Amino acid sequence: MIQLHCFGESGNSYKAALTLELAGLEWEPVFVDFFNGETRGPEFRRLNPMGEVPVMVEGDLVLSQSGVIQDYISSKTGKFGGRSAAERREILRWVFWDNNKMSSQAGPLRFMMNFLPPEKRLEPVIAWLAGRFRAALEVLEGEVGRRDWLVGAQPTIADLACCGYLFYTEPFHFDRADWPGIDAWLSRIADLPGWTPPYDLMPGHPSDRA
Repeated sequence: MIQLHCFGESGNSYKAALTLELAGLEWEPVFVDFFNGETRGPEFRRLNPMGEVPVMVEGDLVLSQSGVIQDYISSKTGKFGGRSAAERREILRWVFWDNNKMSSQAGPLRFMMNFLPPEKRLEPVIAWLAGRFRAALEVLEGEVGRRDWLVGAQPTIADLACCGYLFYTEPFHFDRADWPGIDAWLSRIADLPGWTPPYDLMPGHPSDRA
C-alpha cells in the first residue's frame, strides 16, 4: 500500500493526499511530527534529504515534492491529467506556478500568522507575504472566474495543486467571499467524489498542540 508521510497542517501534504484520495488509490498517512522537529532528524533525512513533507513511499519507490507526487499519481491512474501533450504542458505550467507563486507565499504566511509564537510574528514580513499572496490570488481569480477548471474541460492536478492551501480555515489574508471565482471553483472541487478537507484526511491538527 502507498504510504504518504505527512501532517494535517501541511498544505503541500494536502495536495498529495487529496490527489491520492480522489484518484481512488489505496493509501495510508504516516504522521510526521513536524512541530517537534522530526523532519530535521537523521531518520527522516534518510527518507528525504530535503527534510520536507510530503514523501510518498510505494515499495522501493520514494518520491518527494507535491507536484512530482501528483504527476506520478496522475500517470499511474490516468486521472487528473491532460488529454494531449499540450494540455500536459499547461498542467505542469500551473503546478510550477503554484509552487513558485501561490504556495510559496501562502504557506509561510499561514505558518507565521498561526503557528509561530506571537513574539516571532514579524509584521513587515507578514505584510510583504500578504501582498505577494494577493497578487497570486488575482491571477487565479482571473482564470477560474471565467472557466470551470484551469486546464481543459475536467479537473486536473493543476486544480489540485493550486487549491492546496485554500481549503484551510486559519486566518492568512484569504476570505473566499472576497474572491467569487475562486469560491465557486473551490466549491466545484469540494463536490468531486471523495473530496475530504485537510484535517479529516491527514493526522495532525493545531488543537493537538493546544
